[in-house]
Amino acid sequence: MTGRPAPPASRVPWVLVLPAVLGLAFLVLPLAGLLIRAPWSTLGTRLGEPQVLEALRLSLVTSTLATGVCLVLGVPLAWVLARSGFPGRGLVRALVTVPLVLPPVVGGVALLLVLGRRGIVGQWLDSALGLTLPFTTTGVVLAEAFVAMPFLVISVEGALRAADPRYEEAAATLGASRWTIFRRVTLPMIAPGVAAGAILCWARALGEFGATITFAGSFPGRTQTMPLAVYLALETDPEAAIVLSLVLLTVSVVILALLRDRWVSGP
Repeated sequence: MTGRPAPPASRVPWVLVLPAVLGLAFLVLPLAGLLIRAPWSTLGTRLGEPQVLEALRLSLVTSTLATGVCLVLGVPLAWVLARSGFPGRGLVRALVTVPLVLPPVVGGVALLLVLGRRGIVGQWLDSALGLTLPFTTTGVVLAEAFVAMPFLVISVEGALRAADPRYEEAAATLGASRWTIFRRVTLPMIAPGVAAGAILCWARALGEFGATITFAGSFPGRTQTMPLAVYLALETDPEAAIVLSLVLLTVSVVILALLRDRWVSGP
């Protein structure tokens, strides 16, 4: 210990301490209440109940598929936003981020208007291909991908802007095609950003509720994911709702731990 007093710039004004403590308590106490009220003695049995396992399985499958959809569509979209200079790029970027601030229920309504049986595209899919998307597991994947993709695009676009373009220019001077440069140079450089974006995307898809229940409904074994099961269990089996909430809370904490070096930790 040096015994030196803290520099003036690092001293916290007392007028800020009380609201800071209240703010911390406001964020932490609900989580503490969840842990306090959890049925720890029957937690293992609760986790093994068929409806819990079914909701967990469906959530893991659909969120993983939604992340795959976001990777296939979102990485190229991020590349276009970061590396090309087409007119209206700012507007496109704003449209990409709209699902971040759009109420999820509104997103579900928008999906119904486009992909529903009477939707702009959905009625054609239904009549021409016999493909119905609403109230199906595929609908769950689409709803989750709709709300989660902006997280991936923003992360990958940031990684692309931070990457040194001279490596790509050097590869181009050696005769590599644009596709080869993207696969062999660009993707390896931005791999950490893509991985972080995919993790965030997966976590957001796992917790999606509003768009899913609006576009896909809540049918056990088919569209009832964990957030929907939590909402329904609150009315009939609060302990099951707490157990499912604990699983989602654990996943959120693990995600934050995985990303702590990228976004969570301070200077």
